[in-house]
Parts: sequence; structure tokens; C-alpha cells
Amino acid sequence: MTRPAPAHRIALLAFPGIRAFDVSVITEVWGADRTDRGVPAFELRRVAVGPEPVPMRDGLALAPDRTLAWLPRAELILVPGLDDHVTPAPEPVLAALRRAHVRGTTIAALCGGAFTLAQAGLLDGRRALTHWALADQLRARHPQVRVEPDALFVGDGNLWTSAGTAAGIDLCLHLVRAAHGAEAAATVARSMVTAPFRTGTQAQFIEHPTPHADRDTDTLAQVRAFALAHLDEPLTVSALAARAGMSPRSFARHFAAATGTTPLRWLVGHRIVAAQKLLERTDLPMPEVARRSGFGSEVTMRQQFASRLATSPRAYRASFAAPDKPCR
Repeated sequence: MTRPAPAHRIALLAFPGIRAFDVSVITEVWGADRTDRGVPAFELRRVAVGPEPVPMRDGLALAPDRTLAWLPRAELILVPGLDDHVTPAPEPVLAALRRAHVRGTTIAALCGGAFTLAQAGLLDGRRALTHWALADQLRARHPQVRVEPDALFVGDGNLWTSAGTAAGIDLCLHLVRAAHGAEAAATVARSMVTAPFRTGTQAQFIEHPTPHADRDTDTLAQVRAFALAHLDEPLTVSALAARAGMSPRSFARHFAAATGTTPLRWLVGHRIVAAQKLLERTDLPMPEVARRSGFGSEVTMRQQFASRLATSPRAYRASFAAPDKPCR
């Protein structure tokens, strides 16, 4: 009888002042059992200095189920943001983060959690980000950190940081996708009723359309829906602009205002996700995967995987292909 694969061990690092929203996001992504839908089993532990309840805002408290002694077992450590982002973390927490970093454990901080990683000295000389309203404070308090001006999440080595609120969900789904594949991340996203894919390089702050721009917004949404339904076709920015009834320059400007990214980066990102799903679900040859996902050639697909995912399509299939995938 085949034994089930061991659960992936995830640590939610808890100390006074952490944000209840971030705790909820982490718990929703890794705390629910979705193994019946093909998502790997996760063992999520709430890790704190001691066994006492960890106070949060408005009378809430988090009950730890492990102490810092468990942290070396974790494959991923999540650091929630803080209600007061400059709240100093307890020194035992900072020391545990430093040891985990040396071990090579993946560590991800949501929103103001970047300040905690910076307090531990882990972000010195590294790219990082936080909520756009806190970026200047992060630079001022920790000048050795290379604060990214505009993104949803960013990774540097085994350290990940995200922007505020919803960007924490994006980072969590990205970490699921990177470790377990696009299908697992999409399943988690569907159960949370949230978007399954937003590129980390997308802008944090997107201008909200004014009433007179509603028609343009609807048109762009229709163009994006068309593009997603025709990813296997040789779509160009000029062709999409023509479909929207705009010049390419005007289309690119309106597209970036609505989505926070360029049409080309948006298109490539969704083609990568389409290719990932084909690699996971089918045994189609690489040229056919490239054609169906819109890359046109295996060489182009391989270049984009190397640039965006730091892997190759063949290595991705070897890691994430379903054992019972259909032939076509």
C-alpha cells in the first residue's frame, strides 16, 4: 500500500502586534485541507516564542501550537505584517529568522512584515518592498535595503516580501505555484474566490477609472477576455489596440492604468500559466505546448520560462506533471 506523501510544513510566525488580516490570509491558503482537489497536504503551525496567546488588535489573540524550537522543521516561514509596522519583534524571533535564513529556508513577509526582516538584518543589500505608503519609512529606517518602488511582491534569494493587503494573497499564491505548480495555485485561488494570477511586477497603485472612462474600462476588459480565449494565436499589441479602437500608444497607457502592467507583460504572464497547466496536465510534446500557449516556438517558451521562473519547461514538467495526466 502506497503511503501518502508527507505534508509540507509551513510556519506562521506569531508575535505581539501582527495583523489579523495577514494571519487570516496565511491560514486560508495553507490551513485548509484541499487534498481531495489535488492540492498537496500542508501542515500549518502557529509558531511563537512561548505557548501563551499572542495578542493582536481589538481584543483578538492567536493561540500558538508550536514554539520556536519547531521552526527548523519548517519548509516555509510566513511573517505577517504588523498593525504598527515599526513594532520591534522579540529578539528570539529575530534570531530564529537569522538561523532559518542561513539554513536556506524560504521566508516570506507580508506587507509591513518587511520591517521585521529588516530588523533581523536579512534585507541588507537585497531587493524588498512593502506597502507603497510605507516604502519611504522602510528606506529611512533601513537604508541598506534596496526598496523596490513599484511591485506587488519580489523575491531575492530565499527571501520574499509583498506590498499591502491583497498583494499578500498574490505572494502566497505565487509561493504555492512555485512549489507545487499552477494547477494547485489555481485550485486554492478558486476556493478563495480570488484571481489566480497577478504578476509580481504589476504596479501596487492602479488609478481608478473616473465615470467618463467607464466605457474604455469595459472595452479593455473585453479585449483581455478575448486575448485569454485566443492565447494560441499570434496576438500583438497593435492588433489588441485595434480591437479596442485605440492607437497602440493610447491602448498601452489605458491598459497600464487599468491593470498596473504593460500589455506585453500581461500577455506573456498568462501564456506562461497556460503552458504550466499543459505541462502539468498533458504529455503533449514541447513544440505543441509552445504552440497552444501562444509562444510559437519551443525556444521562445524556454527563454520565457528561464526569465520568469528560473527553470525550463522540461524541468517544470518533471517536477509538477500529474501522474495520471491525459495523453492529449
